Amino acid sequence: MKSKEISFTLVLILGALSTISPFSVDMYLPAFPAIARSLDTGISEVQLSLTSYLIGIAIGQLFYGPLLDRFGRKKPLYAGLILYIIASVGCGLVTSVESLIWMRFLQAIGGCAGMVAAQALVRDLFPVNKIAQAFALLTLVIAVSPMIAPTIGGYLATKMDWHYLFWVLALLTALILVFSLIYLPDGASPDRQISLRPTQVVQKYLFVLKNKQFLTFILVGGIAGAAPFAYIGGSSDVFINLYGLSETQYGWVFALLATAMIGSTQLNHLLLRHFRNEQIVATALSYQLVLGAIIFVGTYLNWFSVEVFIFFLFIFLTGHGLSIPNAAALSLSPFSQNAGSASAMMGFMRMAMGGVVTGLVSFFHNGTAIPMVFMMFICIFFGLVVMVIYYADSIGKRIRRQLA
Repeated sequence: MKSKEISFTLVLILGALSTISPFSVDMYLPAFPAIARSLDTGISEVQLSLTSYLIGIAIGQLFYGPLLDRFGRKKPLYAGLILYIIASVGCGLVTSVESLIWMRFLQAIGGCAGMVAAQALVRDLFPVNKIAQAFALLTLVIAVSPMIAPTIGGYLATKMDWHYLFWVLALLTALILVFSLIYLPDGASPDRQISLRPTQVVQKYLFVLKNKQFLTFILVGGIAGAAPFAYIGGSSDVFINLYGLSETQYGWVFALLATAMIGSTQLNHLLLRHFRNEQIVATALSYQLVLGAIIFVGTYLNWFSVEVFIFFLFIFLTGHGLSIPNAAALSLSPFSQNAGSASAMMGFMRMAMGGVVTGLVSFFHNGTAIPMVFMMFICIFFGLVVMVIYYADSIGKRIRRQLA
């Protein structure tokens, strides 16, 4: 049953499910140097464990979409959370970076169930005119995790062996599983007519991709939304090894920068009363493009102290809290059916792009911040290009109809 109002309790539960992956990404970032030393490897190899996690999320979501439509939201969700807990324990037992990379992949396959199910449940439980607000509140809850996770991770990394970080993740997810069992509504009913045959699953994804609005805004959200992943993938090396911050200091810096998203999601809630989703997305990407260029040039010319660098990153990241919720709402709004498959494809694009970008940051690692900030700029540039092409084509078609 759809709620007429935004239920904060429901958003909190959905947000907790969605924070599993952000916690899995952010909590171990301060420990990258310690992991590299412990496993006798380099930072770039440890960064690949982040890349494998993002790729695992991307692939896993394609499987969970049809499962959520066929069996309802809860059964696939619970199976995924159990897999995540088991893989987290495995991450806590690894003795090589190769094992860590593979266990992180399995961890992602399980953890992405929470992300896909939460997005589909937003579409199930809220009316169309409340979806953007629900996503904005969901993003607010998710944005709190980068404030908490790296700070906790930084303290744990200095007080105990890094393996314990993954035991903590397993425990937190077990608690989320318990609360979901007790409080989470059912959402859409199982649809036994949904086929799980590979050919028909592919056809379902092709069907949602044929919707031009959906395709446009998963590309916008996926490409532009990968910019923060470039920052996440390179930030521990930049701040700890380049600027000389401690693990604890890095955790606090990461938490500070996370507040950029929190403030902007609150602003987004107010802006939606006066502006359309697409107007907010276009404006956010435009100012991020300008800031991204400033950050790249300033970094290349070595203009920035650590304080100035943090300041510009803060302003840049505010755009993420404005563009992503509205791009997600524009992607899913055409679908009253197949919301699970649409949510999975949207998440696949975002995480696949994030995996590609973090992989590129690792590949071009050169001991400077250039690979990180350049990829941030490029992501925003191409995301904005996709949106401009979409609206230019729409305007062109409208003019041709008027002239016909």
